[in-house]
Amino acid sequence: MLNNKFKILALILVALTVAFATSCVDDLNTSPIDDDVVTSTNVYDTPDDFRQVLAKLYAGFAATGQQGPAGNADIQGIDEGFSSYIRQLWVHQVISTDEAVVGWNDEGLPEFNFHDWGPSNDFVMAMYSRIFYEVALTNEFIRETQKRDESIIKEMEAEARFLRALSYWHALDLFGGNVPFTTEEDPIGAYMPEQTNAQDLFAYIESELLDIQDDLQAPGQNEYGRADQGAAWTLLSKLYLNAEVYIGEDRYDDALTYAERVINEGGYDLAENYENLFFADNDSNEGASEIIFPIRFDGENLQTFGGTNFIIHAAIGGSMSASSFGMDGGWAGHRVTPQFVDFFDDSDTFSGVQTENTGGFPEIYVPGGYQSSSGYGGDWSPAEAPALISENSDDVYSGQVYFAAAGSEFKFTPTPTWDDGDYGGSNGTLTNGGDNITVDQAGVYNITVDLNAMTYDLELATSEGRAMFYTDGQSLEIEELAEFTNGYAVTKWKNITSTGQPGKRTEFADTDFPMFRLADVYLMYAEATVRGASGGSASTAADYINELRERAYGNDSGNISAGDLNLDLILQERTRELYWEGHRRTDLRRFGLFTGDDYIWSWKGDVQEGAGTSSHFEIYPIPSSDINSNLNLTQNPGY
Repeated sequence: MLNNKFKILALILVALTVAFATSCVDDLNTSPIDDDVVTSTNVYDTPDDFRQVLAKLYAGFAATGQQGPAGNADIQGIDEGFSSYIRQLWVHQVISTDEAVVGWNDEGLPEFNFHDWGPSNDFVMAMYSRIFYEVALTNEFIRETQKRDESIIKEMEAEARFLRALSYWHALDLFGGNVPFTTEEDPIGAYMPEQTNAQDLFAYIESELLDIQDDLQAPGQNEYGRADQGAAWTLLSKLYLNAEVYIGEDRYDDALTYAERVINEGGYDLAENYENLFFADNDSNEGASEIIFPIRFDGENLQTFGGTNFIIHAAIGGSMSASSFGMDGGWAGHRVTPQFVDFFDDSDTFSGVQTENTGGFPEIYVPGGYQSSSGYGGDWSPAEAPALISENSDDVYSGQVYFAAAGSEFKFTPTPTWDDGDYGGSNGTLTNGGDNITVDQAGVYNITVDLNAMTYDLELATSEGRAMFYTDGQSLEIEELAEFTNGYAVTKWKNITSTGQPGKRTEFADTDFPMFRLADVYLMYAEATVRGASGGSASTAADYINELRERAYGNDSGNISAGDLNLDLILQERTRELYWEGHRRTDLRRFGLFTGDDYIWSWKGDVQEGAGTSSHFEIYPIPSSDINSNLNLTQNPGY
């Protein structure tokens, strides 16, 4: 079993602080003469000393021990590489959903594919241990900052309180809030903390974030990677958006309020290129302007088998080239389910798209075998086919046509019948009675036909730029979990810079993990508005979603109107925008789709076609080792 023991707080910072009993004899209130003895007096001396300990608090989300990549672990009882905070958060939030399956058979890991974990699961214990190890570190740091009055140290105290609130939010979200609770006010030493509950933990996280927001630096004014007001506001918005799940209370007004603060006061900007958010230089390329709070990684100076190094390595296998991802090889672990791929089907958005002919210009028609599936009526019916328009009446026609599938066949007709000929061909040349024309991939195409020169041109107008799948040699269906080529692979994360250069090392990734970013806040604003938040604007929400869609498609062809807004659309947009970033389980819970049989995906319920699962899997169990060692704890229902 894991040796979490966050309860033994005096041992957590062995390398940093040692607690000493005070004495009523003044002569005993001295520091040791021996320079090799480490006490709080010499660890917490100057503001720079505090800064170095604060760095350890941030590193608790990225590193796994006192040396990289492994060898002196923070927590025991599990392979150190598995014990990374971000790695475990990713496992719990992603593999438990339709976003990924894992093909490895490490004990306790396949259960995340099936919704079949229990209190003795080592990975559940690792996540729990990471959360409370971080809480213990921050508690000790805050005890020391409260002894000081310098403003710079008080700013660091606010950052530590943010990090503690973040970990307690993970405890609330993952374990339901029925967890041991300690703060800097609790004694140092071995004792049994009392168990809190969702209502009280929610209130504590909320009060902490509200209390520290003015002590944090303004958005964008702190060092990159450190918490500021924008990070606190984003966490508040996420807390409030999920309040109905956590405590049965509608707090959508508050979710909207803090989303608006991030958007209006944060100074953040969407990256123009979606991919830049997930490259090795996402701390310095234009994607950094969108990232509100990252967990930093560095292949040279912060080496780990967790974090983004794990995310990138584990997604490479089959015929994929590891070097094209800036890595030294692949771990052949993770793929996506076919149900997840379906979210990138554009048919609902573009089905039946028509080129407007408001001027009554001459038209030609595009009949084909694609019409029924693409929303245009009967196949090969010119009368029901979409038209191209000649705005200058010069026999040059143009317009947009949607093809729902690759390989769709079509021709052109000068009238809405077959009576006046049909034009086909290949390689851009048309002939009357020529061969059927085909498209290489699905999507909306800009088509130009010049009947003077008897030529045609096809240009793919829409391509969902967020659909980053590797399909060569990969099947869509997942018949065998252990076979990497079953299921599409994901190419979203890379250890390559935006200029095409590999990261510092191919063994360990430089790519930062954007825990919070502006696109998520846009979508939270939209969702809070749809859920009835007072003061929300449907037109503003649609504008925010359109900004994301225009980035994804490269144009406005996928734009929506305020009237299109509904919860299904919001969930689809969150799915496309935020996948593999650690949000999915929380989202599916909020939409009532995580357990049960209202939504099933491949291998949910331990069958390939998917099956419903028990509602007690909505939250994870308290690890049995902690239940057995702390008489104040009771297990979550169903476990």
